[in-house]
Amino acid sequence: MPHNTRKLLLDVVISCEEIMLFHQGVSFEAYLQDRKLQLATERQFEIIGEALSRLDRVDHEGLERNIPDYRNIISFRNLIAHGYDIIDQAVLWDFVNNKVPELLKRARNYH
Repeated sequence: MPHNTRKLLLDVVISCEEIMLFHQGVSFEAYLQDRKLQLATERQFEIIGEALSRLDRVDHEGLERNIPDYRNIISFRNLIAHGYDIIDQAVLWDFVNNKVPELLKRARNYH
């Protein structure tokens, strides 16, 4: 079944919004103590990376134009999925705070 660009972008938007909601008012120290939050965050990054990977197959040019660092995000997803035992929570935290808001903005404004 072909993937729908709009649906894939909605998946990215929803996952970004959920990450931001999950982390609202949470300190890094609290995050490190909350295994459920860590797992929920990892799962949302997996969804984002997979959606972008599928989007690359159906709208490569649009993806490059609108989310130029998408390859890094897909690579990050692959690291989480395949390197589950070496995930650096500080890196995940950095992505949450410094990459997700921009990705959300770009996904919402995708054209």
